Amino acid sequence: MVRRALMGSYRAGRKLAIATIGASVVALGVAMLVLPGPAILVIPLGLAVLALEFAWARRWLERLREGSRSVLGRSRDRAA
Repeated sequence: MVRRALMGSYRAGRKLAIATIGASVVALGVAMLVLPGPAILVIPLGLAVLALEFAWARRWLERLREGSRSVLGRSRDRAA
């Protein structure tokens, strides 16, 4: 019974820590859209952290990957 309670609190703590760190990284990336910095790299990094625990972040990250592949494919077509 104590073990179950400890595992539950561990999972809740882990989820809270990942949510806090991931949201902070995404917020930093959003701030970098208007401030100097590599926002294009930081925002996906924050989503990747959030994707460790949250399915919605996994979906957003996958959409971002698909969009970047599409843009890269179009730019390669224009270059050729």
